[in-house]
Amino acid sequence: MIIVAPMTDATKTAWITGAGSGVGRATAVALGALGWRVVLSGRRADALAETARLARDAGGHPVELPLDVGADDPATAAAVVGGRLDALVLAAGLNHPDRAWADQGMAVFEAIVQTNLLGVVRVIDAALPALRSASGIVVVVSSIAGWRPSPGAGVAYSASKTALAPVVRTINDQEGASGVRATHLCPGDIDSDFLQQRPSVPDAAARAVMLSPGDVADAALYAITAPPHVRIDELVLSPLSQR
Repeated sequence: MIIVAPMTDATKTAWITGAGSGVGRATAVALGALGWRVVLSGRRADALAETARLARDAGGHPVELPLDVGADDPATAAAVVGGRLDALVLAAGLNHPDRAWADQGMAVFEAIVQTNLLGVVRVIDAALPALRSASGIVVVVSSIAGWRPSPGAGVAYSASKTALAPVVRTINDQEGASGVRATHLCPGDIDSDFLQQRPSVPDAAARAVMLSPGDVADAALYAITAPPHVRIDELVLSPLSQR
């Protein structure tokens, strides 16, 4: 039986986008196990409800806050999060099977950029006042495609993820005086629902040697729980089988 401790004024708060599955869900559960209040955002209410259940069972204090970072204004959501935010984890992402110049459509390209780049920037902008109040940390869950060329990731995905590096760098350059830190987290292949967006979905054997969402969540926690004077600018992790 898991006994959930009551919230106190010292309870830390994290806002997690893309919390309905994969790395976002795993991070919510991991922070829940530390007793955090976890504000869960994503597009699917049913998926958020399941993440909330898992985080609550782990000992956390979940709040469900549906949000499509590619389409919705995050300002209202930021007001629900509150005036103090210890961590912001940006795990929402989008890709599409049509990834080459020969087959991509501009509407799809724009949707990917809206989610992977502009959605990240909009949420950070809305959350910065609360992050400054807590000397909080931003963890941008990017991709190995944001760290080195990955042709199979696609034109739009690679462009949007590569652009996240300077987003993180400017936060660290400009917000350090407020105690705000940011980490560009670049994982390789992950066995998650995101694989369904590939042109060819990997089989069970291929998935078995990939990172798990929990592996990446552990890396996010490493950055989040580092001492306040420690800034982890970029963190790359890959499965041994990564090409």
